[in-house]
Amino acid sequence: MRARLAWLISLAALACRREDAAEAAPAAVRVAPQAAPVSASAETVGLDGQFRRASPPRPEAGPRIYARALRAWVHAKPSSTAPRLGYLRAGASSPTTDKAAGFDGCPGGWFPIEPEGFLCAGPTATRDANDAVVRATRDYPPAFDRKLPYIYGTVRRPGPVYSHLPSAEELARAEPDLEKRMQAWLDAGGEIGASYAQHVWLGGSAAPDPRRAWTERASDEIPAALKGGLTPQIRLLDTELTQGAVLEQMRPRVGYSFLYTLLREGRRYGVATDLSIVPTDRLRPIQGSDFHGVEIGKDITLPFAFVRREGAKLYRYENKKLSEAGPAAYRAAVKLTGKQQFFRGRLHYETQDGLWISDRDGSRIDPAKKMPGWGKAGERWLDVNITKQTLVAYDGEKPVFATLVSTGEAGLDDHEKSTATKRGIFRIHTKHVSATMASDEVGEEFELRDVPYVQYFEEGYALHGAYWHDRFGTPKSHGCINLSPEDARRLFFFTQPAVPEGWHGVLKPLTGTVVFVHQ
Repeated sequence: MRARLAWLISLAALACRREDAAEAAPAAVRVAPQAAPVSASAETVGLDGQFRRASPPRPEAGPRIYARALRAWVHAKPSSTAPRLGYLRAGASSPTTDKAAGFDGCPGGWFPIEPEGFLCAGPTATRDANDAVVRATRDYPPAFDRKLPYIYGTVRRPGPVYSHLPSAEELARAEPDLEKRMQAWLDAGGEIGASYAQHVWLGGSAAPDPRRAWTERASDEIPAALKGGLTPQIRLLDTELTQGAVLEQMRPRVGYSFLYTLLREGRRYGVATDLSIVPTDRLRPIQGSDFHGVEIGKDITLPFAFVRREGAKLYRYENKKLSEAGPAAYRAAVKLTGKQQFFRGRLHYETQDGLWISDRDGSRIDPAKKMPGWGKAGERWLDVNITKQTLVAYDGEKPVFATLVSTGEAGLDDHEKSTATKRGIFRIHTKHVSATMASDEVGEEFELRDVPYVQYFEEGYALHGAYWHDRFGTPKSHGCINLSPEDARRLFFFTQPAVPEGWHGVLKPLTGTVVFVHQ
């Protein structure tokens, strides 16, 4: 059974159920005609992975309203009872007016934002550009120009999470064994040691040597927002403001996301998206899979096959005899001739090199045999094949992108009784640049913050990036459709509803891209 999840958007490698059912699209209207999209961000990512801006950033002139919480909800009308259209995250802002449009359920007033909707000036949004939370977050938006929008690490050795950069006295109280533990970390090898993937903490740039930094007690310049005591906290889950140095103790199986990191007295700390402070030496830096799909017609033409199994082999068929012809590169896209034949009771596909690969090892990609009505109408849509573990993106009747995915590990079982992915025809109705996954199922507790590029298409089922595994092409999830981080990034910008510039999430039932999930 799928676990009940924490109150933020809840998906998971172990669970894919949405707690906030009010945001789910009604099943009876999931394939309604696609509406005209709201204007998207000036920032976009193509199916080729290239980050582009349609126009230069506009200067922040005139009145603006700023988000100062992980979710500042945008309402369709200036009223707390009006439907939610989406939300902004702390640091994001929009041009607005000097005068409130109304005060229904919002003493501070409702202010219009671009391209539509209203924000309530109050605990989650402010017109004050000098607000402490705004100043601490505004310069660190999600990074759409790389495969992961934030910096990520998972707990390796639990310890304290701090409310602010700790002083030497606070460290001595919270971590009395710090000197010994840091030395052990610096001396350790492999993924548990200080030499592993330290570039992750700088968003891909080369990081200073941790041993030298610790020996010299090196420090970076401290951002103004972190100086002078308590860092303003953005409420996340049930975390309360505290005047003490330690907010909480880390738990195993937790993944953290960071706006940036910095050195303080030789130790590197991550500034999390909720502005808590986490020592990175207690974490395993997450690089995320480098795998991504291919553009059809540019990188390769149909038909072709993805090699979806490690250890797959190619075969030669000569003189009515099948013999091994060498390995097939894992997850490579192999061009096919279109010919197929059964050998030893199993279907094989002929490659352009005159070799053969079995359907156990290769997932063949062909155009849709029967074009659905939404494709004929010119809509973009996604074709997800559970048996092949593939996704093909169509622009109308034209296949334009293909990749390997990981659907529910229960395969073709009943989704109501297992971890299988639900099959059917759906529309994407809710999108999040990132959202937190968590499970409190006994023995399977975990929390993964800021899972990237989440796209809900039915109840608790979504497409999303998975930064914690690299088994795309193999059923792996507990119901959702796992994509590599790079594929999730590309497809997020390909599909509707578009997320307006500066927004972190959007809710648009009936308007989204069709997702056809089948066997």
